Amino acid sequence: MTQFRSAELMQLSYKGYFKAMGYSEDELSDKKPRIGIANSWNQLVPGHYNLNQVAEYVKRGIYAAGGTACEFGVMACCDGIAQGHIGMSYILPSREVICNSVELMVQAHQLDAVVLLASCDKIVPGMIMAAARLNVPAILINGGPMLGGIEFDGRKSDGTAPDEAMGMLSAGKITQEELDTLVDACCPGCGSCSFFGTANTMGCAIEALGMSLSGSAVVPAVYADRLRYSYETGRKIVELTIKNIRPRDIITKASIRNSIIATMAVCGSTNACLHLPAIALEAGIKDWNVVEEFGILNKTTPQLARIYPASNWSLEDFYKAGGMQRVMQNLGDLLDTSVMTVDACTLGEALSKAKFIYPENPDLIKTRENPFAPTGGIAVLKGNLAPDTGITKPGAFDPSLHDFTGTAICFDCEEDAEEAILDGRVKPGHCVVVRYEGPKGGPGMREMYKAMKYLYGQGLHLSTALITDGRFSGTNNGCFVGHISPEAADGGPLAVVQDGDRIHLNVHEGVLELVDVTDEEIAERLKNWKKPEKQIPEGYLRLYSRVAASASKGAIIEC
Repeated sequence: MTQFRSAELMQLSYKGYFKAMGYSEDELSDKKPRIGIANSWNQLVPGHYNLNQVAEYVKRGIYAAGGTACEFGVMACCDGIAQGHIGMSYILPSREVICNSVELMVQAHQLDAVVLLASCDKIVPGMIMAAARLNVPAILINGGPMLGGIEFDGRKSDGTAPDEAMGMLSAGKITQEELDTLVDACCPGCGSCSFFGTANTMGCAIEALGMSLSGSAVVPAVYADRLRYSYETGRKIVELTIKNIRPRDIITKASIRNSIIATMAVCGSTNACLHLPAIALEAGIKDWNVVEEFGILNKTTPQLARIYPASNWSLEDFYKAGGMQRVMQNLGDLLDTSVMTVDACTLGEALSKAKFIYPENPDLIKTRENPFAPTGGIAVLKGNLAPDTGITKPGAFDPSLHDFTGTAICFDCEEDAEEAILDGRVKPGHCVVVRYEGPKGGPGMREMYKAMKYLYGQGLHLSTALITDGRFSGTNNGCFVGHISPEAADGGPLAVVQDGDRIHLNVHEGVLELVDVTDEEIAERLKNWKKPEKQIPEGYLRLYSRVAASASKGAIIEC
């Protein structure tokens, strides 16, 4: 008989505590594994609003397979609601709290395995980090993407459309009434945001990593298939527990490479460059620069799918076109299909079992022979402005901007940049510099989401660039470079860029640099630089600002 961790616990006379909650003698049998369900449901995050229903189907699967389910809660924040104010400073740091809380619950109660319920930006990677750290059998099932809303600007709208519309309103392109209608109808129901932002990117990345059931990542929240995958997740976690298949059997260098390749092939969010390094570290892979691996694999990974903001196709369209299973099949031998997955078989075996209900859509998912572009949708830049790294997303902006030189206009926080854009002070040919927004300087590495949306709304997305030590939402389009490391608050060169400096970026050459400013002049400017004083709120943010690592290391907490 398989020996479960919980069996030993039950022998220590702790049954009474479980019986106080209504558990039966049969449920507490030492022949049945106790499976935790880490549920991040709440009534603040639309992407998590249906997770209670998902949890019920997971429980059904667990009991059908002979396990006992033990559900517990995990915090979750909404990036969309946190945008453009101090709340965004708390979003990335919440990832470590989520990871730690799952670890604490599983270890304190000596659970045999855990099913992870999450849908959104930092919650998905935080839970996978916990799985890698705990190394007990684990599967992630997400709540699925939201359906698209009312048509706007030639596409199905989503929660970010009103911010683009704000720029259009200030430019006199739409009326207040049109904006109000858009706000009412852009989010028709629950689910993770209906664009290819970080939430859906990480869902896809985790499926490609092998930690979610094959085919599950982009099933819409309201589709019955979402519940069937939830039930099967419950059944499969019991199988993994009996077979002792653990996260570190699945999360390896090979599977992380697969996840990077798949993420770049679908033009995923640049935030994957923060989360996959953090997952690798939690899995004990510490001798490898994952961000540099993005730069290496970019050159050999074709872009096979484009979803909004890289095109006007929605997540529902992507699901019907075959989702990640179709993309990974098309990637073929670029992937290592011998790796293990939570399907309890290899990736190759899981993909061979894929069934597609809807017809192919060659306008959305391309083949390797006919890609959207020959190189990946995420690129790594370096230069005298980014000695370590800068991250950009060429799959989300016009190729005419892949080689761009602009004149710097500098801001020391996101809000000042947004005000300048809406006031019309940012002009074609400007390179907007937003600094002191990194992991330590922000603190919390806020997204420059609204600034990019305002540039789009003002019609400046084809004639400007924005560079920052902060980060971007996966919904952003236009020419941008984020994650610039070292960050300005750590004395990185970004701190001493001056208005009027010329900045050059080249995606294909991997370059981000100050033009006509020598290394000696940069060094001289840094000698005279003083870090601006910034009042950081007491509490967790103050701690995070002291211990957060560089974005080039995944913005983890360094102990």
